[in-house]
Amino acid sequence: MQKDVLNQLLKPIRFGGLTIRYWDGEEIAYGDSPPTVCIIFKEQPKNFDLSDPVIAFGEAYMDDLVDFNGSLADLNLLIERNMDELYGGKIMSILRKRMTQISARRRNKENIQHHYDLGNEFFKLWLDPSMTYSCAYFRSPVDALEQAQRQKNRYVLRKLCLRPGYHLLDIGSGWGQLIIKAASDYGVKATGITLSQEQFVATKEKIKSLGLDAQVDVKLLDYRDLDSNNQQFDRIVSIGMLEHVGQASLPLFMDKVDQLLLPGGLALLHNITCTREAIPNTWTEKYIFPGGYIPSLRELVKLLPEHDFHLLHLESLRRHYALTLDRWQENYNRHLPEVEAQYGRRFSRMWNLYLLMSAASFRSGLEIYQMIFSKGLCEDVPLTFDFLYQGDL
Repeated sequence: MQKDVLNQLLKPIRFGGLTIRYWDGEEIAYGDSPPTVCIIFKEQPKNFDLSDPVIAFGEAYMDDLVDFNGSLADLNLLIERNMDELYGGKIMSILRKRMTQISARRRNKENIQHHYDLGNEFFKLWLDPSMTYSCAYFRSPVDALEQAQRQKNRYVLRKLCLRPGYHLLDIGSGWGQLIIKAASDYGVKATGITLSQEQFVATKEKIKSLGLDAQVDVKLLDYRDLDSNNQQFDRIVSIGMLEHVGQASLPLFMDKVDQLLLPGGLALLHNITCTREAIPNTWTEKYIFPGGYIPSLRELVKLLPEHDFHLLHLESLRRHYALTLDRWQENYNRHLPEVEAQYGRRFSRMWNLYLLMSAASFRSGLEIYQMIFSKGLCEDVPLTFDFLYQGDL
């Protein structure tokens, strides 16, 4: 790759400020503001596909050819504000192409296993002891990760207004902490489903060790294969799973929730959203979450009336996820030598970049919401949501 080619790519940047320190030591500033981030080329990349700058820079970082100083949140904002300039005005054609590729994929199980079946030992290195792999809930910015994850699980269960005898379904139940807490703390029956073999086995073992076999079950099952003729649920929850569904399958997912939820029942969706429909991060889609799609909030809300779903409560946890990712990053860094020894330096840098960029994304506008809605009218909730904040979590 020649310097003048990269210079031509970056020269049109109009909003924000960025510095590139090239492999020969020259520094060039781009944009209309003082730079807040510097991308450093340690050497000249040999294979650098500028048709997709996001993948190109991500792979260069993984290969130890590129590093950076400064605020990644500012870099995210710069990329977003200069998307047309960076992609040469071809943004809509790229968007249509990416959406077609993602909609055509039907390999949900393989995509889930690509991420979650890296091995329980890998995730144990940097998650909290409960193995809760989703946004935590911080009562204070100084809360420890384990405390914040415990608070999140209790907060979600409180929002669901559970009562003894209810049956709860968790779509994408992870390592099972939520369904176990629901059964032990609220006396409900709880069923979880996952497509990850690693999560399924670990959850089964945990349920058995706690003697909850009669009350809690987990299935290795696609949500589409749940049979509503055999079983329906008083409450449905899904945390961090909707991002794996894909844009074309969002209506199918809501159809299934409708079929499985009893009239008057409550559902809670906890998922990442974008402000607008946008190109998925191509580097993340390729290396971390294949087949993933982050919906916009309006894509989800517009589906509610199709099923007589009534929105009861909507809450942003954007800053909570940034704090969660900070804690994961700290844990990950403490175990970096172990990750590198087991998986290699390229893999370790890949995940390091993913955690760093994810935290930066939530600080620069990526959102995450908890949405509660009822099927039909529901009188089974308090008149106000004051109860969410009464007492400890």
